[in-house]
Amino acid sequence: MPAQWIATSWGSPDGWEFVEHVPARPRRGEITVRVRAAGVNPADAKHVAAPRPGVTLPVPIGYEISGVVTGVGPDTPIGSGPVEVGDEVLAFRIQGGYADEVTIPAEKAFHKPAALSHPEAANLLLAGTTAAQMLAVTNAAPGETILLHGASGAVGVSVLQQAALRGIRVIGTASEARFDVVRGFGGEPIAYGADLADRVRAIAGGPLAAALDAVGTHEAVDTSLALVSDRRRIVTIAAAARAQDEEFGWIVGSQPESTRFRDAARAGLIELAARGDLVVPVARTYPLREAQEALRFLSGGHPGGKIALIPE
Repeated sequence: MPAQWIATSWGSPDGWEFVEHVPARPRRGEITVRVRAAGVNPADAKHVAAPRPGVTLPVPIGYEISGVVTGVGPDTPIGSGPVEVGDEVLAFRIQGGYADEVTIPAEKAFHKPAALSHPEAANLLLAGTTAAQMLAVTNAAPGETILLHGASGAVGVSVLQQAALRGIRVIGTASEARFDVVRGFGGEPIAYGADLADRVRAIAGGPLAAALDAVGTHEAVDTSLALVSDRRRIVTIAAAARAQDEEFGWIVGSQPESTRFRDAARAGLIELAARGDLVVPVARTYPLREAQEALRFLSGGHPGGKIALIPE
């Protein structure tokens, strides 16, 4: 029988259950997708770690998928236009993607670029739209130099690629073992650690226009504040408390403005991927039934790329 991962209690993925799941027949405005790959993201576990307003248990897990359409509701297009059974699609901002098959709102699905494998497509949009929004809210512009904390991570790699396409110079923090990744996507790597602000100044050779933080450490925030005088041009996705205390930018997908931006950005990012201008490094895949192990690997830090779950 087809199955799906759900959280039946608040806490770590160790408490999730893999249960039988037959998706509902799609109604108008819905499609059913046989999942070929489900993207694995920190938010999958974070959002069910503790009770949240408006969220009730059980919670189906998984926000991103790629797969094949097996059912289409009456008179229903998807986000990229008309769709038929058998079409390959990717979908983002859904619920319950850790499944063999799932019925989802059709507007959240787009035709999958042939250039992307299913594991790549299933990991394109959460990181990609986050990166796009970070560049947008800091008004990063061609010819400017910006600082990126966490440049070798999933969001960081997407920032590097999108910035390079716009002619934005990026100095990116990473461990020395990941310097080649940063260079490979057009960034200038610099190691975390002592005297980071002074070392960034020396590399930059001029003012830093903006700072983007994808790691959330005190070092990242302190360095950003030391190097960028205009706090409207500092943003974090991982240090909400510091952002509120220090009055600089913080974005998260659940914010209404983030939802609007990320929905609007989907088609453009998919087009970049279709042209080969935006790639998604995949570090590892796991069978769907090993979702808990995949999340443990991800939580260990520095996975070296994205992770996907593959239904058997």
